[in-house]
Amino acid sequence: MTDSEQPLRDPVDPLRSVRIGKRESLKARGIDPYPYSFERTHETGQLERRYAGLAAGAETEDKVRVAGRIRAMRNSGMFIDLHDASGKIQVFCHKDVLGSEDLGIVRLLDIGDLIGVEGLVRRTPRGELTVNACQVTVLAKALRPLPEKYHGLADIELRYRQRYVDLIMSSQSRVTLLRRSRVIAVMRNYLAERGYVEVETPMLHAIAGGASAKPFVTHHNTLDIDLYLRIAPELHLKRLLVGGLAEKLFEINRCFRNEGLSPRHNPEFTSLELYEAYVDYRAMMQLTEELVTAAAEAVIGTLRISYGGTEIDLSVPWPRRSMAELVHDVAGIDFLALPSAEAAREAATSIGAALTGAENWGQALEAAFAARVEDTLIQPVHVTGFPREISPLAKADRHDPRLVERFETYIYGWEIANAFSELTDPEDQRERFVAQMKARAAGDEEAQPLDEDYVTALEYGLPPCGGLGIGIDRLVMLLTDSPSIRDVIAFPTLRPR
Repeated sequence: MTDSEQPLRDPVDPLRSVRIGKRESLKARGIDPYPYSFERTHETGQLERRYAGLAAGAETEDKVRVAGRIRAMRNSGMFIDLHDASGKIQVFCHKDVLGSEDLGIVRLLDIGDLIGVEGLVRRTPRGELTVNACQVTVLAKALRPLPEKYHGLADIELRYRQRYVDLIMSSQSRVTLLRRSRVIAVMRNYLAERGYVEVETPMLHAIAGGASAKPFVTHHNTLDIDLYLRIAPELHLKRLLVGGLAEKLFEINRCFRNEGLSPRHNPEFTSLELYEAYVDYRAMMQLTEELVTAAAEAVIGTLRISYGGTEIDLSVPWPRRSMAELVHDVAGIDFLALPSAEAAREAATSIGAALTGAENWGQALEAAFAARVEDTLIQPVHVTGFPREISPLAKADRHDPRLVERFETYIYGWEIANAFSELTDPEDQRERFVAQMKARAAGDEEAQPLDEDYVTALEYGLPPCGGLGIGIDRLVMLLTDSPSIRDVIAFPTLRPR
C-alpha cells in the first residue's frame, strides 16, 4: 500500500489515551468498567431533603447507595463531587473506610466518569452533606474529558451538535428542556381533565395537506409511491371528528416543513392541535389563553414574564384586533376599502411589503401586515379578520365574505397560535381547494393540493367546530427566555460538518 493509499486517521488525543489506559487497568483488576446495573437507594436530591436538618459535623449510621457523574475531584480523589439528575453530593474516599481494592479504583477515576457509591451519610464541619464511601463501583469509564467547567462549550453550534456534553455542563440547558417537558405535560393534563381525547394521526401522508407549506418527500419502496412527511395533522384530526370518535380531541404532534432555518424556525417542530365540536373560533380564543397561562403558571409561577429584557404581561383577557385594523393604525391604509387586488398590491408595496406582483387581495393584505405590524405586537393579542384567500380551511366571516373566522395569537411579534371556525361545507371546501390548485399551477409551491378523500369525509357531515394549533417550541422559547429555537429543541436540525 502506497502512502497515498493509507487510510486517513485522526491523531489520538493524549488525554483520551490516558483514560483508555485506566480503563484497561480496571479490566486487568477484573473490574468491568461498563457493568449492567447498580441498585440505588436514593437520588442526591432526596438525600438533601431528608438530611436538611442534619447539623454541621454530625454523623449518622445511615447507609445509602447513590450514583452519578464525577464533576470534580480534590486531594487525589479523597473528595468527589457526584452529580445526578436531581442534584449533587460530596463523596469522601479515605483509607480508614475504603479497602485497598476500592482505593485502587479511586486512583483510576477521572472527572466525567459515572460511579456508584455505598457509604454512610454525614455532614462535614463546613456543612457539606457527604457520603463516607465504603465501596466504589465504576459504572461507565469516560474516555473523553469534559470541557473546562467555567466556560463549558464555548462554541455555540457545538452545543447543539453535542447536546449530550452541553447538558452535562450547562444547568441552564437542562432547565430549559425540563421546562419544555413540563409545558407539554401541563397542556396534556389540562385538556384531558376537560374531556379531550388524545389521538395519533399519520406522519406519512399521501397528500401534503392541512397547511400552506412545502413538504419533505420520501419514497415507500414496497408500495413504490412517494409520501410526504406531515406538514400538519389537521385533515386527519377532522376526519376523526367526522367519525364521532370524540367531540373533543387533540394531538401533540411532530410536523415537518421543507423551509428555511432561523432563530424561530426549525424544519422539524412540535405543535399542539385540537378540535372541539359545536363551538367556533371564539371558544378557541379563550382556550388559547387558558392553555398558555396554565403553562406559564406551572413552569415559572407568574404571568409576568421577561423575554430578551422586555416585560410581557400574559394576564387575560387578551385584546382582539383585526388584521386590516392593525395595518390601518400603523400605515394609514384601509385595505377593506380597496376595490381590487391591483390596488391592494400597490398599497402594500407603498408601505414596504416585498411582493412578486402576482398576489391577490388577501395575500397583499397579509404581506402588508407582515411588513409593518407583526414585529410591533409585543404584548399578547389575537389578530382576527384574516383574508379568505389565504385561509382555505376556515369558515367565511359572518359579516364580510372576503374574510374568514380565523385568528392568530401574537406575543413578542411571533405567531404562537392559529385557530379557525372550521369550514364544514364540502362544496365550499372543494372550491377552496380548486382555487389553491390554480395557485399551485401558477407557481405557489405552498398552496394546498386537493384532497378528495377529505372532501368525501365532509360529505358525511363534520359538525360545527373550532380548531386550534399552538406552537410548542416558540411558547417554550418565551417561557425560558431562550433566544433561539435551537435552545429549546434537544437535537435541532443542523448542516452536516
